[in-house]
Amino acid sequence: MAATRTAHTVWNGDLITGSGQTTLDSSGLGTFDVTWKARTEAAEGKTSPEELIAAAHASCFSMAFSHALAGAGHAPEEINTKADVTFVPGTGITGSHLTMSARIPGITEEEFQKIADEAKVGCPVSGALASIDITLDATLQS
Repeated sequence: MAATRTAHTVWNGDLITGSGQTTLDSSGLGTFDVTWKARTEAAEGKTSPEELIAAAHASCFSMAFSHALAGAGHAPEEINTKADVTFVPGTGITGSHLTMSARIPGITEEEFQKIADEAKVGCPVSGALASIDITLDATLQS
């Protein structure tokens, strides 16, 4: 079953000094301030497209990894994923680096790494970001 999620942004002013607000319409979770400065310098309480993409990538990867683990007969105790999405002014988004650690009873390091690599490729957000470099550091916790 297909699902469509919606967000919208209202922007006022030019790129450098203007500002906007992005609202998560589907969930109703909130409205977030966005600015060019938050995108290229310090966030100062505002978000950016890259931060929103990072949130999407981290959550999608965690779900894909959890699903792949279940398919291999493993139940994770915890998966902790961080995504660092890089934006270069004048170039665009250049990469997403996933850092994941997990506690999974009964899995070998080799199987863990294999499933993590497959989840990195199979995650739908990774597919949407296929034009950029996506890297992964995966750590199995004991």
